[in-house]
Amino acid sequence: LDDISGFSYDAVYQRGYQLDHFNIPCRKTTPAERLEPFQRLRRYLKRHWNQCLPFSKRGYLVQNNVDFDPRLLQVKLQGTVYLEGYWQSEDYFKDVEDIIRQDLKIKPPTDFINLAMVKHIREGIAVAVHVRYFDEPDEAGINNITGDYYNRAVVMMERMVPAAHYFIFSDQPAAALARIPLPDDRVTLVTNNQGDNNAYADLWLMTQCQHFIIANSTFSWWGAWLAANADKQVIAPGFELRQGKMWWGFEGLLPEEWLKV
Repeated sequence: LDDISGFSYDAVYQRGYQLDHFNIPCRKTTPAERLEPFQRLRRYLKRHWNQCLPFSKRGYLVQNNVDFDPRLLQVKLQGTVYLEGYWQSEDYFKDVEDIIRQDLKIKPPTDFINLAMVKHIREGIAVAVHVRYFDEPDEAGINNITGDYYNRAVVMMERMVPAAHYFIFSDQPAAALARIPLPDDRVTLVTNNQGDNNAYADLWLMTQCQHFIIANSTFSWWGAWLAANADKQVIAPGFELRQGKMWWGFEGLLPEEWLKV
């Protein structure tokens, strides 16, 4: 895994590598594998040269479209192959699902607050609700989901699991809480893991819940997908958007059994 290249040039989000919090049995890339020195130039040349080759012969595979690309499943990898993209569909790894779930087990946080929170989650029927703000809560735009989605999703979830307690995860906790139409005694706002360095802890807490109302976000997509409950109900935004900061609803994104609202 390359734990350096993409983060070195991330001027927008300034995120850091966090896969060390997972159970992934892999090694880190060497400088040569990262195409150092002159990494950006060499990557550019390698990427464009490979675009001229037949897909099955490429050593640098770029995801040119967010939709599920079945060609990737037909490629017989030989030698070093670079993958660049999101590849956000379980269709890419459905046949090795058990391996993916094992590799992506999160090493649990050990601090008192998270251990107390997971105890609370496991005490009853827990629904994880994720509210992701791509724009500021008071900004008009197409990226943030409206409160209507959460109203409808909660009504649907209440019919399926009427005795549930709702745990809200968000990068804007106060604004998120205002979107959930439930009394305070049935809602817990998870606020102790704010910041990108603690994102893994929120993801781990999500996976301990039994049911999910996810946002238009791959963060809660993984939280729901990694949850072990075989009878989980997952409600997801059913719209399609292919512009701006957030792309959603493309082919292969949502598993067939998830409920679209």
